[in-house]
Amino acid sequence: MPELSESELIDKELTLRNMRLTKEVLETRRSIVRWLALSLGVLNPGESRLSSVAVLDALINFQFVRRTDPSVNDLMEYINKNWETINEKTLRYHLLRMKNMGLVENSEGKFYLKRPKVGDMYDAQTWAMGLYENDYKEIASKVSDAIKELKNKSAVGAPQ
Repeated sequence: MPELSESELIDKELTLRNMRLTKEVLETRRSIVRWLALSLGVLNPGESRLSSVAVLDALINFQFVRRTDPSVNDLMEYINKNWETINEKTLRYHLLRMKNMGLVENSEGKFYLKRPKVGDMYDAQTWAMGLYENDYKEIASKVSDAIKELKNKSAVGAPQ
């Protein structure tokens, strides 16, 4: 029997980190956004690049503060004013990366954090609760199916 190519079996990866939300984290806007980027897997621990954090900050600002969907130009303007200069290629790279993560969607030249299946996308609680809900249900179902199959195979005899 040929070996399985495990990488070919991966449909999607989710990275979420359950991190402490300390008083120090909540002191500045930048530290809160960095915490969110780490928590949502946009940024890896120890990573020093701030461009992905700036893009996440801009998306959060437009969605939850301004309650509107920004264009690339809107995002660039916000980042250039509030962070540091970002070029369009770098911005689009981070938007595509976040889109591939399932965090960002776009339509008609506008970008936004993934819309929840039910409820107000501009409400932070609704958005956060629905962010990966379908992914978790799908993963849980597959894990459950695999365990059932494993039980069936264990009942028959030795590992195969």
